[in-house]
Amino acid sequence: MLPRPDGADSLAIAWIRPLAQPYLRGYRPLAQKNSLCGYWFLHSRSARPAAATAAHPAFGFFVGYLTGAEGFAYLKPSPPECLVSAFIAPIGNPLHRRLVADSDSLMRKTATYIRWLTHHPPPFALYDSESLALIRHLSMRDWPRHKYEHFSRNFYIETLAWLVRSALVRRLLAESLVPVPPMRKRP
Repeated sequence: MLPRPDGADSLAIAWIRPLAQPYLRGYRPLAQKNSLCGYWFLHSRSARPAAATAAHPAFGFFVGYLTGAEGFAYLKPSPPECLVSAFIAPIGNPLHRRLVADSDSLMRKTATYIRWLTHHPPPFALYDSESLALIRHLSMRDWPRHKYEHFSRNFYIETLAWLVRSALVRRLLAESLVPVPPMRKRP
């Protein structure tokens, strides 16, 4: 159980891993317990998000809660929130540029496809200059506290199903096997 920012009660996360694993086969879970409370689902060759470098990027998905707005102002959050994201770190490395920032990137194509496929709010959003690149998030502030887990489960199942249907889960896993070219050193 993790404390909520307002200290009123706790958010359990242990149930998230078994819920998300069938959708994110091929990715290994890693618990996260700070302003992001949940699980990183990392490709087997991925670095830990905090240890990501251009030579050893971190990539995969995050499923969990956003409990604080610090560092996430670009989302205009209203914590606590449910959040699911595809991510590639660090920002600006060759893998991030190719899969997120380029005009014809996998994440951009997926965002366009999912927006076309679904009209159910909240929409997926692409942030091409952030490591949490393709995100869907929803505030829990208006939910009754005793329904947090129930409503969160529904949100995660729906969101993960769209990521699977869009083929992003499979394509990101396949794309991540492509070697990342080394960055050129400046003279």
